[in-house]
Amino acid sequence: MEKRLRRNINDKVVAGVASGLADYLGVDVTIIRIILVAGIFLPFPVVIPYLVAWAIMPQNNPNDVTIVNN
Repeated sequence: MEKRLRRNINDKVVAGVASGLADYLGVDVTIIRIILVAGIFLPFPVVIPYLVAWAIMPQNNPNDVTIVNN
């Protein structure tokens, strides 16, 4: 199955960007969220790229179920 970068609306807090990015990269969503929140307080430009990702990333089908193999 081909991995695609999509907003995960099944596990979202704001827009599902962090959750979709975590699914795509295969990392825990908490790590991505911590990096995004830290980027607000540190001199990293995160707000604009987050908004752009929100606008251009397609959302997943709400009926899709993410299966994680450990």
